[in-house]
Amino acid sequence: MDDAGASLQAIMAGMGRTAREGARALRLATPEQRTAAIQAMAVAIREDADAILVANAKDLARAEANGVSGPMLDRLALDAARLEGVAAGVEAVAAIPDPVGVATSRWTRPNGLDIARVRTPIGVIAMIYESRPNVTADAAALCVRSGNAVILRGGSECIHSNLALHAAIARGLKAAGLPAAAVQAVKTPDRAAVGMILAGLDKTIDLIIPRGGKSLVARVQAEARAPVLGHLEGLNHVFVHAAADLKKAVEVVVNAKLRRVSVCGSAETLLIDQAAADKLLPPIADALIKAGCELRGDAAARAIEPTMKKATVEDWTTEYLAPILSVAVVDGVAGAARHIASYGSGHTDAIITEDAGAAEAFIAEVDSAIVLVNASTQFADGGEFGFGAEIGIATDKLHARGPVGAEQLTTFKYVVRGTGQTRP
Repeated sequence: MDDAGASLQAIMAGMGRTAREGARALRLATPEQRTAAIQAMAVAIREDADAILVANAKDLARAEANGVSGPMLDRLALDAARLEGVAAGVEAVAAIPDPVGVATSRWTRPNGLDIARVRTPIGVIAMIYESRPNVTADAAALCVRSGNAVILRGGSECIHSNLALHAAIARGLKAAGLPAAAVQAVKTPDRAAVGMILAGLDKTIDLIIPRGGKSLVARVQAEARAPVLGHLEGLNHVFVHAAADLKKAVEVVVNAKLRRVSVCGSAETLLIDQAAADKLLPPIADALIKAGCELRGDAAARAIEPTMKKATVEDWTTEYLAPILSVAVVDGVAGAARHIASYGSGHTDAIITEDAGAAEAFIAEVDSAIVLVNASTQFADGGEFGFGAEIGIATDKLHARGPVGAEQLTTFKYVVRGTGQTRP
């Protein structure tokens, strides 16, 4: 290892050690102190708005020079309104109940032992993410709320925005009497830093959360030597059942795809029940096309709507993050469930129907983190779930699933209180 590599190794190792100290301080802080810190972070973000927007402009200019455009550029962009939304999101986290120390269950054994299952912080979380600078603030607020220290490693494409936001966050922590080391940001775009995080920083990291494209998540899952909370791409489906209300179906499908195409809750595949495809598909397709959406259909869909492009197998497994939607005609709930099981990512899937039995069958058959009935997939968001914000949508089945808020960033311990009992 050359001198530069050794220096980075020393810096990263130091971040791990001080993060461990920050985690202890957060765990021992009172709920009121954690709340005050999050509120102070929101105040500091607003006070630093001009500097943050200048930093974001640098990132946008570099991204455009590198050929980034469309939805990917939109994910990176901040303006005054979006930055106010970031600050408001931090405040929303301050307003949710503090989960640390809450007993989720409590009982007394015949021998008099009082046993409680109590929520406790995980410890030090490493967050590796791309594109969206708002993740910096959301992750910081949620980790403080849950008593966890966090090391933030954003993508090089938004490094100036992330560091400007982090400076405000650190100032908020200090204002509340908590160590700035509780929330740290990796200041170098050097990819070697990611490898060091994945190696665990001398076993100081307790959980790694990747949030980004398929290649990032795959690398983290393959190389991490600490537990990983997975966040796969949003290969989300909307199934329009034969008993759907047509007006409702049109509105929900258009919103699910086009409200904001760059978010992970955007629908990527439309499934139409063959029992009513001739009636349902033309008005839905017409509304999507008029709104600027490109459609790619299977043979059955194109037989009804010939203007569609031909869908390939790759389309069923592509997270477009663009105004493109694949369309397939399927045989009822069972056919929709089979398609989702074959091609979905276990993220978010919806059914549109007025048949309660069909809705319940879809709920039972579709094993995704979020299953919706008669509602847009764009509700796949921690803020919309009442969590204040989210650190991601977990598609794993263990520990946490769906929107990951403060409560999902805790584990638990058992607290057993006795009066001198001994075991015979």
